Order: sequence, then structure tokens, then C-alpha cells
Amino acid sequence: MHRPTLLKSQIRDVEFGENVKIVEPVNVYGCKIESDCFIGPFVEIQKDVSIGQGTKVQSHTFICELVTIGKHCFIGHGVMFVNDRFATGGPANGDKSQWKRTDIGNNVSIGSNVTILPVSICDNVVIGAGAVVTKPIHKAGIYAGNPAKLLRDLR
Repeated sequence: MHRPTLLKSQIRDVEFGENVKIVEPVNVYGCKIESDCFIGPFVEIQKDVSIGQGTKVQSHTFICELVTIGKHCFIGHGVMFVNDRFATGGPANGDKSQWKRTDIGNNVSIGSNVTILPVSICDNVVIGAGAVVTKPIHKAGIYAGNPAKLLRDLR
């Protein structure tokens, strides 16, 4: 009988602002988390991620490499960020040159179980629970569905 290699969740090589609260267990490494942020349990935040001041990330969320999240955002439970579009018909298999960036503006609220592909989302956007964001969002508003579509403007 073989024994698996056990890896522990951890917090390492993170640049923290003031008054950051983290509920363990989490796996957070090589990223930047600005002041007054909250990170819930069972969250993974990978390297080269930046999270702006006052942002809240709820439990069971996965934030992959190359994601930038602005200030005063809300990331709901179970939100999944994707940086690999499977452009060759399968995963990039470590070829990071195929990965793409995701940029989230300020004051963006993302509902539970949303999936966000590599896109840019402007300031002042609400994304409804369960949405799949496949294209950039350039206009403030409320979006929902699969694929996510504008339901109404926010002014």
C-alpha cells in the first residue's frame, strides 16, 4: 500500500495591508492583499493576484494567477476565476504563455457560484449568482445568466 504526499494549506509570501482578516483554513501565497480585506475559509488565492482595499472574499472561492480585483468589491461564496481558456482543446499543461489576465474594477459585487473567464470588468457592476462571465463588461450595471448579459443599468 502506498502513502500519499500530504501538502498543508498555508499562508506564505503574501504582502498584507493593515487590518486584514483571514479565516483558516486557506491556501494563500505569492499575492498582495491590501488593507481592510476579509478572506473567508476554504479560499485559495494564487501568486500574482492583487486584491484591493476593503474587498471581501467569501468561502470556497478560487482566485487563480493573473487576477486583479479592485477596491471595495464583494466576491461571493464559491466564485471561480479561470485563466486558461483551453485554447488548444485542453489545459495549457504548464504553458503559462497561454494563460490570460482577469481585471475586476472597483465596487464590483460578484454573487455566489459565479464563474469568471479571463475578462475585464469595469467599476460598479453586480453579477448575479450562478452567472458565467465570458466577455468583457464595459458598462456599469446588473448582469446575470449563462453567458452573463446586462439586465439593467446602474447609475
